[in-house]
Amino acid sequence: MRQAEDYSQRFWLAYGMACLAVAGMSFGWGIVFALRHAWALVIIDIAVIAVAIMSFLLARRRRLSAALLFSQAAFLAIILVFCLVFDVPNGVAPRVTHLFLLVLALLGYINYQRERSRLQFTVIALCLLAFVVFASTHVSVPFAQPIPDEFRTLGTWINSVIAIAMLCGAVYVMRLKFARNLDIARDIRSALTNREFELFYQPQVDEAGVTIGAEALLRRKRPDGGHIPPAAFIPAAEQAGLMPEIGDWVLGEACRTLAFWQQDAATRHLKLAINVNADQFMKPDFVETLMARIAARELDPTRLKLELTESMMAADIDIVAGKMRALSAAGITISLDDFGTGYSSLSHLRRLPVHEIKIDRSFVQEAPESKRNRILLKSIFDIAGMLEFSVVAEGIETKEQLLLLQSYGCTTFQGYYFGRPVPFAEFQKQWAGEAPPLAASA
Repeated sequence: MRQAEDYSQRFWLAYGMACLAVAGMSFGWGIVFALRHAWALVIIDIAVIAVAIMSFLLARRRRLSAALLFSQAAFLAIILVFCLVFDVPNGVAPRVTHLFLLVLALLGYINYQRERSRLQFTVIALCLLAFVVFASTHVSVPFAQPIPDEFRTLGTWINSVIAIAMLCGAVYVMRLKFARNLDIARDIRSALTNREFELFYQPQVDEAGVTIGAEALLRRKRPDGGHIPPAAFIPAAEQAGLMPEIGDWVLGEACRTLAFWQQDAATRHLKLAINVNADQFMKPDFVETLMARIAARELDPTRLKLELTESMMAADIDIVAGKMRALSAAGITISLDDFGTGYSSLSHLRRLPVHEIKIDRSFVQEAPESKRNRILLKSIFDIAGMLEFSVVAEGIETKEQLLLLQSYGCTTFQGYYFGRPVPFAEFQKQWAGEAPPLAASA
């Protein structure tokens, strides 16, 4: 995580320096034009300075995406006006202001890699289209007020040098990003090699409070003996494309746990739920690899539960459905995780061989105080009943939440009220093969 912080700091510094450089350049030109009483050009320079300062302030408040989008859109508009009205090429000097459109496009691409959006893609496309038009034609407006030739020759050189310098800065930022991705990849692969990852287990209980299984949750060990939660490293691993490798390790550990439980009559009934990332699930050999592991350890596949997020429905639904059918035919339970927060629809639920839906914790925790959430929860249970799905409610922290869910017919529960995620040895000691201590008071 230290590497991510260093990268964010360097990225902010690079962007901040670029904003200040633009403001400084415009301030200098503004003074020159003011001395020549070219007030229209002074207004343009004031607008550039205002945009640069506003972008700098947004970035300083760590609203980097907003700063990048704002500066791109504003500078795009300013450059278009400047090229059409003031920077009109002639025999003395060519047009050069349009070179800054390439800087904007590259800046937009960097931001698009950080946070993909249609708006950002549109801005990039407009920058490139405008650059091609201005580079290929002498287009201008009828009321154009070309910059005097005495400024154009010197200005052409200065603006060209500044535009190239800013392009080099943007390329440097991209290099930092690629270097960061490589560092993350090396760090995570090293963690896998050095066995720095560990599975924690959170009990899942039935309506009587008896432990019927667990969800395996990934943690990373810290040198001081503590553990790093997945939210601190999973996003970086996803960006680096390493989730299939991590997921493969999790599958291996899950099969090892099931094999251990299968040897004891007291734990043979326990089901183990694991989260499967979309990149991992969509690997061509995912089903074959999983079935081979189950066969190698002679596991009962009905003891394994795969939790798939609703966002997976945004992928090729036919491929997803085919893989689900193959897994379901083998006896593996398919659970739709974080239900109600993603892309699922009734048509998808009808087509997919889902056995279980897992209600997102946000619905559970807000239900007692929110009538709307209670209505949504009741609707989810009604739909599940009609489609013959079982329902797991996670995030239960109070008895009030538990009683409410029981009144809707929920029969499987998970949350801090029953137990926190713990290492395997502690799970075995506290819950494996026996009712949890809190069951009696539930």
